[in-house]
Amino acid sequence: MAVGLFTVLRNRNARLYLAGVIISGFGDSAMLLASAVWVKELTGSDSLAALVTFCAWAPTLAGPFIGTLADRMRRRTLLIATSLVLALVMTAPLAVRSPGDVWLLFTVLTLVGIGTVLMDAAETALIASAVPSELRGDFNGLARTAIESTSLLGPLIGAGLFTVLGGPTVALLNALSFLLGAAAFSLIRAREPAPADRPRQSWTTASAEGIRYLWRHPTLRPLVVAGGCAMTASSLSSTATFALLDTGLDQAAAFAGVLSSVQGLGSVVGGLAAGALLRRLPARALSVIGLVVFAAGVLARTSGSVPVVSAGSLLIGLGLPWPLISALTAVQKETPGELLGRVAATANTLVFAPTGLALLAGTAMVATLDYRVQLLAAVVLGLATAVLLAATGRTLRRPDGSGPDAGHRPRAADSADQG
Repeated sequence: MAVGLFTVLRNRNARLYLAGVIISGFGDSAMLLASAVWVKELTGSDSLAALVTFCAWAPTLAGPFIGTLADRMRRRTLLIATSLVLALVMTAPLAVRSPGDVWLLFTVLTLVGIGTVLMDAAETALIASAVPSELRGDFNGLARTAIESTSLLGPLIGAGLFTVLGGPTVALLNALSFLLGAAAFSLIRAREPAPADRPRQSWTTASAEGIRYLWRHPTLRPLVVAGGCAMTASSLSSTATFALLDTGLDQAAAFAGVLSSVQGLGSVVGGLAAGALLRRLPARALSVIGLVVFAAGVLARTSGSVPVVSAGSLLIGLGLPWPLISALTAVQKETPGELLGRVAATANTLVFAPTGLALLAGTAMVATLDYRVQLLAAVVLGLATAVLLAATGRTLRRPDGSGPDAGHRPRAADSADQG
């Protein structure tokens, strides 16, 4: 595992990209929590504070449409330009002074959500030409670890800065993070081919092309759907946390921070191990293992024992990244370069968009049912997905031992990876 990670970190493009992701991700996570607190303080409304997260999440639903732009521009240029635009956008919250100004925060966070969807698509596509194919499993695992790390530290620092210096300071911090991210992306050296010139193809037609490619692909569709099911099950499990603490463990709500930290540790280990595992296992097998480990962790949360529940949180963090990293790495490997932006955005929509609906469903379930029913539903979803993924893998395997990937030629972008 360490050899692969050190090899990734020796790659100049990988280092620069990770720096950009860490910096901009840190600023985003800090601003998201600070904005919710800001709205709550200005309006006193819990529902309006919750709307902050919805504004940042909603653009994910339009991922295939937004991601089309990543196939019509050079990806590095698009990343730099989007980062600079978002840095400018983040100066708007400086004008927020009263409850009547909170619409500015909602608008800004929606624009940041759109930019995030676009940047995720462009980043996935850029990696394919900037990072050698043999490093992508380790790289994606390291990137997932970086994202998890920023999501743990960013909100804490954002809340602290908001309390001491106020919301405008957090907004300026986020603007600075976008500027630094743009600087990091500008230093990446990638031999990107010019975008395909298709003047007669409408935006809708181009978006649909990416959706069709993913959905008809025998390798990508099950992996991406499995990732979405994993995130849905995770949302069901997470919304039961406070009921678990209150009813099952007789612990204070603050103990959620301990469980979150333990899960975060598991995510770090899982992300760092993913590349080494992908060198030894097919992406489908790693996804199945991750789903089973995740389900075992959720099942442990029904035990009523603090040590067992803590161990379960570690297993949840360990297993959850593997279906996500498996799907992302397969998308990069199996998608032609001219479609990669759209397909990556479509994959992100299928993986992450259901989490918002699952959070709503989980909130309703925890208000009406025993929390263990909700946890068992997450366990069943995780295990059922693992079984179906494993079963379809065997069905698609041919008598000669070749799998569903055999009919897919390596995409042209891989030929540039050796340079």
